[in-house]
Amino acid sequence: MKPKVMILLGSASDYAIAEKAIDILETLNIPYDVKVASAHRTHEKVKKIVMKATDEGIEVFMGIAGLSAHLPGMIAANTHKPVVGVPVSVKLGGLDALYASAQMPFGAPVATVGIDRGENGAILAAQIIGIHDKDVRKRISSMRSSFFEKIAVDERNLLESITGDYYSPLLDIPEEELKNEDLSTDPSDDEIEDLDIAIIAGSYSDIKFAKKATNFLDKMNVNYDFSVISPIRYPKRFEEYLKKVKNTKLFIAITGMSAHVTGAIVAYTEKPVIGVPCSIRLDGIDALLSMVNMPPGVPVGTVGIDNGGNAAILAGEMLGIMNKDIERDIRRFKGNIECNQ
Repeated sequence: MKPKVMILLGSASDYAIAEKAIDILETLNIPYDVKVASAHRTHEKVKKIVMKATDEGIEVFMGIAGLSAHLPGMIAANTHKPVVGVPVSVKLGGLDALYASAQMPFGAPVATVGIDRGENGAILAAQIIGIHDKDVRKRISSMRSSFFEKIAVDERNLLESITGDYYSPLLDIPEEELKNEDLSTDPSDDEIEDLDIAIIAGSYSDIKFAKKATNFLDKMNVNYDFSVISPIRYPKRFEEYLKKVKNTKLFIAITGMSAHVTGAIVAYTEKPVIGVPCSIRLDGIDALLSMVNMPPGVPVGTVGIDNGGNAAILAGEMLGIMNKDIERDIRRFKGNIECNQ
């Protein structure tokens, strides 16, 4: 049984976060390996592990590290496979590790998930594998269905504990009517077939960042659809668009401020979602934090602020796992990238 996911820990003390990832991979029946290697103290070991694992067929890498968490970035520097970064809270609430993981320079993207969210890192890794493995997709779907049941049980237990004299329940809606709509079974007249990537920007002010992604995708001859639509201003149109692109392999969401676009997409889909936070306000920190720190079960693979180019490279790495033409383009690009880009 060959592993598909390689988990690298910057320190053995990060294992508590790795356990969350391991539990998910065990649940989804995805083979994995685990190594401990520091980007700073054992940099040659990291390099050798990554290069060897890439040659041996690892499909996704996970880098779990705290403090100045350069481990995911060092992994990305030595492979053309997608890298998922899990920042660990050691100091500063984990913000140091979060920034170190997400804010990678152009050419070496890291799909960063929330602080200490090892489970989301593993779910994202599974979603990436699920692009070409329908059995993994089915298992992810089954796992997400279990989240609804857990919340329903939690709600019943909570409501039974409320004893206030003025507690007055208003709604009594059958649970079946409250379950998330399955967009995959809802036909759409203008549904797009054979779509690699659906790109969604939250507003027209985000287009300049989206162009960084589309320019690179054009060079790789990757087919994509691009739309500007806000789930806050136009929720019905947004839902209709997701039905239209339900067959896409993955999403790139580009948005600023409170970054509702990514949250709205992951609520409806089990496909990988790459998020690009935009510097519309607060230098993009608001968008970065609201995009990356998703609750368990709904990961967003977040790249650096305004870095649409890295989102495109990351998407290419995901698609390149089973598409040799895209893989060749990614390898050629990463082998010739200029440091001043």
